[in-house]
Amino acid sequence: MDETYDVVVVGGGAAGLSAALALSRARRSVLVIDSGEPRNAPAGHVHNYLGREGTPPGELLAIGRAEVTGYGGQFRTGRVEATSRDDDGFRLTLDDGSAVRARRLLVATGLTDELPDVPGLAQRWGRDVLHCPYCHGWEVRDRRVGVLATGPMAAHQAEMWRQWSSDVLLLLHDAPAPDEETAERLAARGVAVVPGPVAALEVTGDALTGVRLADGRVVALDAVVVGTRTTPRADLLVGLGLAPEEVTMGEHVIGAQIPADPTGATTVAGVWVAGNVADIRGQVITSAAAGLTAGAAINADLIAEDTRAAVAAYRQMVATTFEQPAWEERYRSKPAVWSGRPNPQLVAEVADLPPGRAMDVGSGEGADAVWLAERGWRVTAVDISTTALARAAEYADTAGVGDRIEFTHADLREKPPAEAAYDLVSAQFMHLPPVQRRELFARLAAAVAPGGVLLIVGHHPSDLWASAHRLHMPDMMYTAEDVAADLDPSRWEILDTEARPREITNPEGTTTTHHDAVLLARRR
Repeated sequence: MDETYDVVVVGGGAAGLSAALALSRARRSVLVIDSGEPRNAPAGHVHNYLGREGTPPGELLAIGRAEVTGYGGQFRTGRVEATSRDDDGFRLTLDDGSAVRARRLLVATGLTDELPDVPGLAQRWGRDVLHCPYCHGWEVRDRRVGVLATGPMAAHQAEMWRQWSSDVLLLLHDAPAPDEETAERLAARGVAVVPGPVAALEVTGDALTGVRLADGRVVALDAVVVGTRTTPRADLLVGLGLAPEEVTMGEHVIGAQIPADPTGATTVAGVWVAGNVADIRGQVITSAAAGLTAGAAINADLIAEDTRAAVAAYRQMVATTFEQPAWEERYRSKPAVWSGRPNPQLVAEVADLPPGRAMDVGSGEGADAVWLAERGWRVTAVDISTTALARAAEYADTAGVGDRIEFTHADLREKPPAEAAYDLVSAQFMHLPPVQRRELFARLAAAVAPGGVLLIVGHHPSDLWASAHRLHMPDMMYTAEDVAADLDPSRWEILDTEARPREITNPEGTTTTHHDAVLLARRR
């Protein structure tokens, strides 16, 4: 497979699922790749997760996966073996040889805990071999707890665990005896110090009963606390130039994590991290919160990119939609683009006028020009498309009025019409960028003879506010008042400025209302 997603989330724990949920709800295409090895798998329950207190870790993840799936998020089981840049995104190769692409990447792979090499320790990890008093302290409250010294923070750990039990021991293992000040603090809190290396754990049935020291003595315990060294699962980021940095508490190194800003953004554009891979202190609920924060930041980043692309496409559309190549393509794409009926506002405003000389601007396939010619007008039909003009000429000949219409291929922005030459100038739905539009309308006004009429009809901007709009180019649209404001009142009498409703039935048979901006003015 070589699919492309808005976001690929690597790691399906609390952080990854939370981000995937937010992104799926934001209507992003999301893939979660997970190896199925959560850090807290050995633990019986999740704690300090408001509303989910005591939930088994596997159950919490199953609930999260179902929620993400419900919003369209996808899952794939596997490991990411390699990650590389791919154009503006990333290419991820999985351990089964497949590959996926992502516009943005979120790594929430967590960390691994490196335990001391004490027999039996790893087998009891997450059960009665513990590390976090906030995660497990309540469950061993008032029990006999031994803190296995694995570094200079051991005394601090013992002082913390003393909050949950009055029977706490510090097992020095290979650590030196505490200094005088530390020994005084431990004594003040009633923490006994046990010298000598720990050789193994003592287990009876399926319960920890103590530890056996190297000299053979057994210390009775109900739980052993271990301060692990944590290592982020971040190998997949190496190819992108991201490496873990050490985390210290005071002067002591307690682990490593991938550096990131408060949203989870790394120094590599397009790559975020969340959960324990970025915060070794993070519990399940804070990892979930970090995932949400990262998901929202990723979506915002994608929105910015989508907007930049949309602006570029919009500028291209504005620059090309009403130019000759686009019109030629539009007309050539189908046998007939328009209905063959004259524009209704032309009929409404001109039907009772005495015929004379008329210019039909943007004459298209000739419906307006033929209608005028049939009523005695001599018409100059101007269009930018030669395909449209050929169809219009054929239509006029079929209608028997070809001799009353002069079909002219011209771009009136470059070749203005003769001044004061027409008794009627009609421009139906002539939409251009504002500066070009005002210049063209000024030339059309100049082409009206004294006593003649200028009729300009366009799509009213209010059509953008409703489901009826067909053209989302706000700058291209105008009101009749906009056009009237550019006419010199000493030379023009404004007969009508109106947003005129018009019922339209689409091919599906649904009726909608369009509004035509209608300007009718008479040259004095």
